[in-house]
Amino acid sequence: MPLSAGRPLGRAIVVWFVLIAAEFLHGIARALWLVPLIGDFRARQIGVFTGSIINLAVAAAFIDWIHPPRAGIAILVGVMWLALTLVFEIVFGRLVMHATWERLGSDYNVLSGGLLPFGLFVLLCTPLLTARFRRVF
Repeated sequence: MPLSAGRPLGRAIVVWFVLIAAEFLHGIARALWLVPLIGDFRARQIGVFTGSIINLAVAAAFIDWIHPPRAGIAILVGVMWLALTLVFEIVFGRLVMHATWERLGSDYNVLSGGLLPFGLFVLLCTPLLTARFRRVF
């Protein structure tokens, strides 16, 4: 890893905690207000889109502070956020929420209406998109 990547990656980890906190609050709000109206699975589908907007907004607010020096580092930040999020989803889902593998997998099964892969793709691209939009490099 180039020396110039260390500070942006460290800052990106801090921002990831902000992203997860925002997504956690988003999940609570979805469970309280949307699930009773339209059901759990449909609420999770809608949550992919609203969560993506939240992630883009958080990243846009912090991308100047992360300050990736070039596109490759922004992509690396996206890969890191994706990996951390996948680990969090599995660990939190299984150990805290006691979700079954079937329940966790339903969000990833595009053929059955699961939309999370699209949300994760947006998360992967978010640092690059926001850095380009904010003209960080």
